[in-house]
Amino acid sequence: MTDSKSPKQAHRTLDCIGLYCPAPVLNTRQEVDKLAIGDVLEVLADDPAAEEDLKAWAKRTGQKILKIEKTDEGMRFLIQKTK
Repeated sequence: MTDSKSPKQAHRTLDCIGLYCPAPVLNTRQEVDKLAIGDVLEVLADDPAAEEDLKAWAKRTGQKILKIEKTDEGMRFLIQKTK
């Protein structure tokens, strides 16, 4: 999922490297709750389940995943708070 219009800079970064299910999703939810609508959270994770877990969480809560990319350390997600 990539969007050429997605922002390159996030308003906040959440480092979940070394954390495993359910910590990345729980921590992401807590950080998104702190954001204003429209703000973007960058999540860094190396849990193999993080991609599917975060996609399911975003769908369930109505948040928008702007970008998912593989990095040397794992995965990078840009999630926009929509409500």
